[in-house]
Amino acid sequence: MKKTENHTFCEICSFYLLCIMVLFSSLGCEYVEEIDKMEVLIETIDPNVVEANTDFGINLFHEIRKSEEDKNIFISPFSVSVALAMTLNGAAGETETAMVDTLQLQDIETEAINPNYALLQQTLQMTDPKVTLTIANSLWSDQDFSFNPDFLNRNSQYFDAEISSLDFADPNSVDTINQWVNDNTSGKITEILKEISSDEVLFLINAIYFKGSWQTEFDPTKTRDSDFHLSDGTTKQVPMMVREGKYPFYYSNDFQAVSLPYGDGKIGMYIFLPSADSDLDTFLDSLNTESWENWIPELREQKIWVQIPKFKLEYRADLSDVLKALGMAVAFEKNQADFSRMSSDSDLYISRVDHKAVVEVNEEGTEAAAVTNIGIAVTSLPPQFIADRPFFLAIRDNETGSVLFMGTVVEP
Repeated sequence: MKKTENHTFCEICSFYLLCIMVLFSSLGCEYVEEIDKMEVLIETIDPNVVEANTDFGINLFHEIRKSEEDKNIFISPFSVSVALAMTLNGAAGETETAMVDTLQLQDIETEAINPNYALLQQTLQMTDPKVTLTIANSLWSDQDFSFNPDFLNRNSQYFDAEISSLDFADPNSVDTINQWVNDNTSGKITEILKEISSDEVLFLINAIYFKGSWQTEFDPTKTRDSDFHLSDGTTKQVPMMVREGKYPFYYSNDFQAVSLPYGDGKIGMYIFLPSADSDLDTFLDSLNTESWENWIPELREQKIWVQIPKFKLEYRADLSDVLKALGMAVAFEKNQADFSRMSSDSDLYISRVDHKAVVEVNEEGTEAAAVTNIGIAVTSLPPQFIADRPFFLAIRDNETGSVLFMGTVVEP
């Protein structure tokens, strides 16, 4: 991994290319076709970054699965990756190396990470005009704590992150941050923060929102309650949507796979169904980046009968332990984490990685949202005095030393 403190020619060119693409998009220039812009953006993105995100996502999923066996899991690994990439801009030394390794970005030059994330986010939001996909980033800092301008500028420049300063001692700050989350997930996620700890000085948040209509919608009059076979051998009645049509499909002795396209077909939902004599755990044990890349090209369009359940899922977790297990433990350690590029004033460390994701699948299509919040805390704080238990008080004249009043407060 090559390190540099200054913007390289490659980095600057990539950034200005992004600016040109955004300008063309906003002006609606007739001589620049949408497909041409997409092709330029896609060709500019380092494929190693896309592969790194796939690696990280599968690793993250498998680590979560270890403690969530036979439970619904729904995450946005891309949201987690973006939030960590923003945090990476403040990391140095062993902490930076650990985060790069966890994100599987070892094969990307350090100075190319930011521009590639910028291009990838821009491209994803332009992929299909019939699908809504928005990505938003923000940094919320305690007004009493200072951060290095370069750290803030990089996240503003490459991640288009909103930079805000709040009084973290004011309980209304939680509401302000949650309102941003609500606004940037179209109300699907209304809160990510419940409270701000006294040692937390920064939150880095990514929000992603997706809404896509099926290329061919399911007829709601054909939806019927049917048996869904649970992993414990019992069955449950659930509403099943059905239709017959041409879809990318793959069949093997171990599983079947189908891709249900949204909009213009540039984005799709891939469903992998283990064979009747196997189970989900067996399939998941075979899931890795190599197998994923081998399976996807095998799907071929053919006429099939599709029956899938309508469902809603909501998943929330603190991913701190998961990321520690994936190799990022040093970033969470007081007095060991190195976020000196974030602030030179104090020793900082990651205090939490909150992740929340929701999805609803029905006859019309799919609506999903996810938020990742990374909390940054400070190791050394001024002594705290919180009178939240019975105490003694005295009122004293400091000129004469006379004690005018004294007493105890047992129940305010």
